[in-house]
Amino acid sequence: MKKNCVIVLGPTAVGKTALAVRIAEFLNSEVISADSRQVYRGLDIGSGKDLYEFTMPPSACFHPCTAPKSIPYHLIDIASLAQEYSVFDYLMDYYKIFPALTSRGLIPVTAGGTGMYLDAVIRGYNLIQVPVNIDLRESLNGKSMEELSSMLMDLKGGLHNQTDTGERHRLIRAIEIETFSRSPEAEEQRKSMPQRPYINPIILGTTFPRAMVRKRVTIRLRDRFKQGMIEEVKALNESGVSYERLERLGLEYRCIARFLQGKIQSEEKLFSELNTAIHQFVKRQETWFRGMERKGVVIHWLKHDGSEKDCSVENRFLQAAELLTKELSAE
Repeated sequence: MKKNCVIVLGPTAVGKTALAVRIAEFLNSEVISADSRQVYRGLDIGSGKDLYEFTMPPSACFHPCTAPKSIPYHLIDIASLAQEYSVFDYLMDYYKIFPALTSRGLIPVTAGGTGMYLDAVIRGYNLIQVPVNIDLRESLNGKSMEELSSMLMDLKGGLHNQTDTGERHRLIRAIEIETFSRSPEAEEQRKSMPQRPYINPIILGTTFPRAMVRKRVTIRLRDRFKQGMIEEVKALNESGVSYERLERLGLEYRCIARFLQGKIQSEEKLFSELNTAIHQFVKRQETWFRGMERKGVVIHWLKHDGSEKDCSVENRFLQAAELLTKELSAE
């Protein structure tokens, strides 16, 4: 069972992209993003796109180079905000790009923190494209969140993703998906789906002590405010993106949309609420990755002693390079 790709995962604000770019350069390969908001054009500061990280200075390159080196990336800036880009869409796009890279002899490096995207790729979710069911949605109008949650629980025999129950539109969409998945139309669609490419990854996990992650989240958030994150969301709304749509994008976009509507009274209050929300998001990411491990996914967590030096991209890259050399040469 030959390993044919690398996956770099971890919570937000730990430098996954920078590490993945170093690994891709080491392997003479390319990066596939696994971020549910970076797929959208226009979500730049709030999603932490930081495309400059895909260009490496000569001093950071493993292979000799005399000029800055750009590492190709995929599945960033591929969708319009008018589109509701789903896990299904991500898998279909991934299944196109992955074999295109491996057919050139490359070992793709996937990096991101969207747990469901990563889990879908690693464990091969059997997904289908679910159309909007107007009649079903109308029948759900007026039902309470508790009633909708109970319906979803009955359909699934237990909740798969707790975020389904946090927002009404997610809950209704989850019921819509579960209902359609049992239909004859869904079965026909499954028969015509493209075959999953052979994916056998070496999975590297990277994180830091909780206090360090919290500190990095707060520092990064302050930097994004200075870079114009509020102005980015305001410009998106002025260009025609509704506040409702922005709120569905979660975290930064939801909180800033509420601030611009006067639902959060000051920028200081906005920062505080958003900082807390991101810290909570980090905990959910870590819980998701632990859940993947409980399901049998092997994650090689890069070691650290908690110091800034030990948690540097360079130190983690050296660990990763040693592990990858060992894993790939053993085959």
